[in-house]
Amino acid sequence: MNTLDYIIIVVYTIGFLYLGYRFKTQKSGEDYFLGGRSFGWFPLAMSTAATQLSAISFISAPAFVGLKPGGGMQWLTYEFAVPIAMLILMVVIIPPIYKSGVVSIYELLERRFNRSSRLLISMVFLVSRAFGTGVMVYTMALILESVLNISFTNTILLVAIVTMIYSYMGGMKAVVYGDVVQMIVLFVGIIICLYFGLDLLGGWDNFTANLDRDRLDAVDFSSLGLNGDGFGFFPMLFGGLVLYMSYYGCDQSQAQRILSASSLKEVKKTLLVNGLMRFPITLIYCIMGLVLGTFAMQSPEFLNLIPEGEPDKMIPVFIVNYLPHGIIGILVIAILSAAMSSLSSAINSLSAVSVEDFLLRGKKVSDQRYMMFSRGSSIFWGIFCLIAAFFAGDIADTVIEAINKIGSVFFGPIIGMFLMALLMKRITTLGANVGLIFGVGLNIFFWLFVPDLFWFWWNFIGLISTVGLAYLVSAILPGDIKDVELPKLEINFNIQETYILLAFFVFIILFSIALPYLF
Repeated sequence: MNTLDYIIIVVYTIGFLYLGYRFKTQKSGEDYFLGGRSFGWFPLAMSTAATQLSAISFISAPAFVGLKPGGGMQWLTYEFAVPIAMLILMVVIIPPIYKSGVVSIYELLERRFNRSSRLLISMVFLVSRAFGTGVMVYTMALILESVLNISFTNTILLVAIVTMIYSYMGGMKAVVYGDVVQMIVLFVGIIICLYFGLDLLGGWDNFTANLDRDRLDAVDFSSLGLNGDGFGFFPMLFGGLVLYMSYYGCDQSQAQRILSASSLKEVKKTLLVNGLMRFPITLIYCIMGLVLGTFAMQSPEFLNLIPEGEPDKMIPVFIVNYLPHGIIGILVIAILSAAMSSLSSAINSLSAVSVEDFLLRGKKVSDQRYMMFSRGSSIFWGIFCLIAAFFAGDIADTVIEAINKIGSVFFGPIIGMFLMALLMKRITTLGANVGLIFGVGLNIFFWLFVPDLFWFWWNFIGLISTVGLAYLVSAILPGDIKDVELPKLEINFNIQETYILLAFFVFIILFSIALPYLF
């Protein structure tokens, strides 16, 4: 890196600090955490995509596709369930949550069941999200430190402090509009890497001529994920469907964006666009991974620069050694943008859950006092994630895998709780809580004692076991059913949106099957 690269990074950093200052006038909790419910579908869709396309995805996914042993375009199977999940969210789950007017979505569980249900899931969210975010920042900083001459400490401090300041001042508006900018920068970074990689390979024809064609196989109908195998069509579809329904609908970091929309119509547009844009974005950075992986196989010089056994260094090594100055600065910004997007989203949602579910829990306080709690909580969680990043240490690699599995331990039972709260009036509080504990416990049992079961299945199993036992307990044991008026569920399929998402679902599967014949 040279002076030009550092100037680009400094200008970008100052711009984000100004962004927080620009939106610093926040008068209430609804302003701070939900942006005054003023957003349209475009910034919300871009913000959601930016959070998904994290620093880890930008670096690790292309390395998996292009360089890691056993990798390849099977990464695309992560996206198969997204359109169907968005359709179900649009029709069943999100409308009543949006109409309820809550800030923390976990408040719904207390309204329908009791306080313990709300606090239990809220605590799981706080701990897992804060720790996972810290590990993400740690991993990103470690990679940049090793190849771009940016010290580990300075990288973490740059990302954390800048993100904390603009999140503290600007709340959800700074988060969302910051994500829009970061998404654009990150997408430009992917295109730049793809362009220069193809140029170094001598063009598209030379790329396809030298490509490892085994890496084009994306869909495996024979793998059921029951014998220590993964990435099979059925576990990725059914497990992914539950995972994405739970993540986008029942995880505060994502649902909070949906609650920030100006109307239910904008909510549905946001989900529709998100269901359509994830696959193309993933496809582009997977192709980038194929291109750079092929270049590594064709260029011993490049391959030798990548530390042995550390394929995740492929993207940063390529950036610093094969791109011109100025472009390097832009690509460093792309990686920093992905990290800041994930961190800003985490800080704001962690703060919202802390204030709504633990500090206040429905107590009436003045707007001034509410803002004091909110901003103070943002600072607390920003510092917590910063400390977690510094202390992730040597266990980071295993922790990243563990955090992904932890998510799948809870996603199924959590979406089960929300479905019971919204759809199943005969479920008692006792039944719901017993079902939740059993579903989580069963998944932990699979994790510890059934290692051959692919962890994507835990999402589906967690949902079925939680709801099934809740029904059984509610039917056998006496218990109170709270007489509460939640927003009325109105199943209303928009024919056009339904056809679009179903057609896209079929298209991405057929496209993925046909990949070996398209290159």
